[in-house]
Amino acid sequence: MTHVTSSETHSFETIVKPPLEKWAIPPNMANYDAMCDDFSWKQIENQLKLPRTNGVNQASVCIDGHPPEVMKRNALIWIRKDSTTGQFKDETYTFEDLKRETNRFANVLVQAGIEKGDRVFTFLERIPENYISIFGALKTGAVVGPLFSAFGPEAIKDRLQDSQARLVVTSPALKPRLDSIRGDLPHLEKVIVVDRDNTQTDSLQAHELDYAAAMAEASDTFEVVHTDPDDYSIMHYTSGTTGKPKGVVLCHGALVSQSATAQYVLDLKPDRDIYWCSADPGWVTGTSYGMFGPWSLGATQIVYEGGFKAEDWYRLMQDYKVTVWYTAPTAIRMLMKSGEALVEQYDLSSLRHLCSVGEPLNPEAIIWGQDVFGKIFHDTWWQTETGCMHICNYPCLDVKPGSMGKPVPGITAGILDEDWNPVPVGEEGHLALRPNAPSVLKTYWHRDEVYQSKFKNGWYITGDRAKVDDEGYFWFIGRDDDVINTAGHLVGPFEVESALIEHPAVAEAAVIGKPDKERMEIIKAFVSLKTGFTESDELIQEIRTFVRHRLAAHAYPREIAVLPDLPKTRSGKIMRRLLKARELGLPEGDTSTLEE
Repeated sequence: MTHVTSSETHSFETIVKPPLEKWAIPPNMANYDAMCDDFSWKQIENQLKLPRTNGVNQASVCIDGHPPEVMKRNALIWIRKDSTTGQFKDETYTFEDLKRETNRFANVLVQAGIEKGDRVFTFLERIPENYISIFGALKTGAVVGPLFSAFGPEAIKDRLQDSQARLVVTSPALKPRLDSIRGDLPHLEKVIVVDRDNTQTDSLQAHELDYAAAMAEASDTFEVVHTDPDDYSIMHYTSGTTGKPKGVVLCHGALVSQSATAQYVLDLKPDRDIYWCSADPGWVTGTSYGMFGPWSLGATQIVYEGGFKAEDWYRLMQDYKVTVWYTAPTAIRMLMKSGEALVEQYDLSSLRHLCSVGEPLNPEAIIWGQDVFGKIFHDTWWQTETGCMHICNYPCLDVKPGSMGKPVPGITAGILDEDWNPVPVGEEGHLALRPNAPSVLKTYWHRDEVYQSKFKNGWYITGDRAKVDDEGYFWFIGRDDDVINTAGHLVGPFEVESALIEHPAVAEAAVIGKPDKERMEIIKAFVSLKTGFTESDELIQEIRTFVRHRLAAHAYPREIAVLPDLPKTRSGKIMRRLLKARELGLPEGDTSTLEE
């Protein structure tokens, strides 16, 4: 790769890709412009042989529908670290194995009364049963909601109440959180417990089923329910500035664009790659690119049960010869922090393509990847609502460090002014998309007004601000609202504020995103205390822990400031904007509506 200076990158040089004839392994998309000219979603449907006898059911296409030689290929290599020896142990599942297991689970669900359209949620760690449960539920036509295993009771309750979930699959370690809110979930009829260590089989309640026992009795054949492209499949909840989290509903037809981007952005070559997506199934990256995209192509992927530790991640990639790696900028920055000397202890020569997701990737991280791995990280931009990557950097295209890249073939992106009309090149505005990708959300669950408000003049309004340069590269500016992006997780201030004021000492609360080198933003809370409570280090820590246990490990305030009163408008609305301006030393702007 060579470099040329680019004014857009603020002294960082454009990374120029070598000509195609010099590639040892040519990329799946050899010429970006030519692909954009000729691309159609119908081409991808034909590759996937859609529709099939059961329509476009994602589980059937990803798990059941491969040629015989691919069905014998490893689909999932699940890896955990032995707590005694520290060595990796794995379980391997071929596509044939997953077909049988997901069929069994589909039969378990039907026996439990689940029908097409019912909501089935998984609240599990990164274990094989999580993946089997999700695909088994999809085979029944259920709408599946994967929950992040770090969620606390309040976060779980909000999602299960709103979705009116009829069944949840969980584990003994996580079930107590579900049990604590069981009385607030009148629609929850059944709980399936995945007890890998056989610790609670004898203590199940009347509404609970033992996963292993039910699976042992279930048939491994199942007639997959017919689903049309627009039938609902996956539901992920995303945060906003006001109100509870919203259920983003994606459809079975989303698989078409998830498969295309796995092929052209991740550059997966199923007959030779070992792929690792480090995202949890509780987030959209963990489903779109930890399940659907790669498995629609018949790729082999690893899943690691453990959390982040630089030494473990490097050893994992070395031992399992990972070739394509999709991870988050926060993880990359934490690896940078661990130093280059650590990288040199491992053989990472198998890596051939690196991508990042979740938040803007800073240019330094891209250059660092080239220095230590001999490969650059390719940043990708998309949202839960888009269901798949929309603006990306590609193996075949020059990379401008710090840029979002260019729209995926088949995607039209634009920058709009306040009247929702396109602005000239180089001007900042609202980042918008033509909602023509098959993966774009079908609705927010039971919130049609909010859903309709996202569309203006034939565009989907993303809520991000950006600009585009004269070569068609997009550049992220920031959010257009108060949503906080902390380590790639979008956290709505309302959810955190609601948890804060449940603490007996807190009278009122407001939270903002504060810039942070490692996590992009951290959550900072401003609170006023009720009469009778006095600020102390012990109280601050107690409040912080209180929120962490009610929501999730990523959603608690790392900093808390106590104020006598919070700034409000005359109508009583707390002014987060003013708090953020004061915290960051920015102009306070118009304060004419400030309460005196």
